[in-house]
Amino acid sequence: MIYLDAGTTYSKIITDENLFDRKYLVDNKEEKHYYILPSNIIKSQNIIPTRSCGHMSSANENEIIALAQGAKRRDIDENAVVLDLGSRDAKWIRFRDRKFHDMDWNTSCASSTGATVEMLLKFYGVKPEELSFNDEKFSVTCGIFGMEKIMDAISAGIKPAEAISKFVHGIAFNAWNFCKRPEKIYLSGGFCENKCFSDSLKKYCNTELLGRFVLCEGLM
Repeated sequence: MIYLDAGTTYSKIITDENLFDRKYLVDNKEEKHYYILPSNIIKSQNIIPTRSCGHMSSANENEIIALAQGAKRRDIDENAVVLDLGSRDAKWIRFRDRKFHDMDWNTSCASSTGATVEMLLKFYGVKPEELSFNDEKFSVTCGIFGMEKIMDAISAGIKPAEAISKFVHGIAFNAWNFCKRPEKIYLSGGFCENKCFSDSLKKYCNTELLGRFVLCEGLM
């Protein structure tokens, strides 16, 4: 059995087989192997998943349904808001009495996704662990304008890591607004590993990290 969440940059796989090099192995649970690896490796190996979702998947299951089902497998509140924020899109769902109640999905604005952050880190040679929460934030109504603010700030003498941290804070503020300003957010996706982002989000609401395999678990 192979369950695949094929993201734009990285893919997440849960399987009961030893399919990949151990350097991609993240965890073992209940005799299942949890892998995170670059999506181009998936495409090159012609893997046929049992069920799949994601931008790079050819046999798409609905990602909102996968997110909802995966979240319900976790110990979440009856009226939880779950946000999945990755490299390319952002989506959230709201439960009421543990039943699906509301949702939204943003697939077109770089101001609320991780691809812009990845490009900035590479361009300025900054490592993710160099980012840290900054109480100031850039207004990131548009990813392109946000990058202009970063460039202007760096030109004025601010260190790249500090400028990008303010940009990440702006994304966190956007994410909270996108979810309609809840008191608590359960966070899913790649931003779970960005401490600067989660610390920034905690300024606005309680935040609990669910990790990167929620959609995969929703396919099981």
